[in-house]
Amino acid sequence: MLTYGVEYPLSAIENLTATTLRNIIGSLELDHTLTSRDQINSSITETLDKATDKWGIKVNRVEVKNIVPPQEIMAAMERQMKAEREKRESILLAEGEKQSKILIAEGEKESAILRADAVKEQKIREAAGEAEAILAVQRAVADSIKMLNESAPSKEVVALKSLEAFGKAADGQATKIIIPSEIQGLAGLAASLKELVKEDPKEAK
Repeated sequence: MLTYGVEYPLSAIENLTATTLRNIIGSLELDHTLTSRDQINSSITETLDKATDKWGIKVNRVEVKNIVPPQEIMAAMERQMKAEREKRESILLAEGEKQSKILIAEGEKESAILRADAVKEQKIREAAGEAEAILAVQRAVADSIKMLNESAPSKEVVALKSLEAFGKAADGQATKIIIPSEIQGLAGLAASLKELVKEDPKEAK
């Protein structure tokens, strides 16, 4: 004859199972309840085995086959899942728009930097060209002065060169040119020399 700690052990186990199941499900989120059957099974088995041990009963396994919430709960869960999907979609759209604006801004920044560098390079090249041209003119003037000094010119030659410089400076555009007094007397001399060269080139030699 078997003796148990309760009069109707199977009925007691059913009642304890129902109570334990309600306690476990009540401690879980609704969406977790539908996806955590293994955890529920383990918790019920452990609780029942501990309670029935003094009754002389060993509980090895409990399995919850299916959990079907009421229709209103299912409708609420569907609305919740829909809201979560829409929320995630809004977040993804916002992140995509943010990333797009960042990329556009970076592109415009890079383009502006490149344009500024191009303008800077152009100005540097133009300045270098102008400096080279000025240096070439200065070298030519320096060479001319050096050659003139090496030829030991007379005062008259220097004065004639000065007169030529005044003519080049005017370039046919000046309406009035002021010539120093020491050069004015050579203007007639230059004209006489030209006439002499035209009349008799051999004698001029």
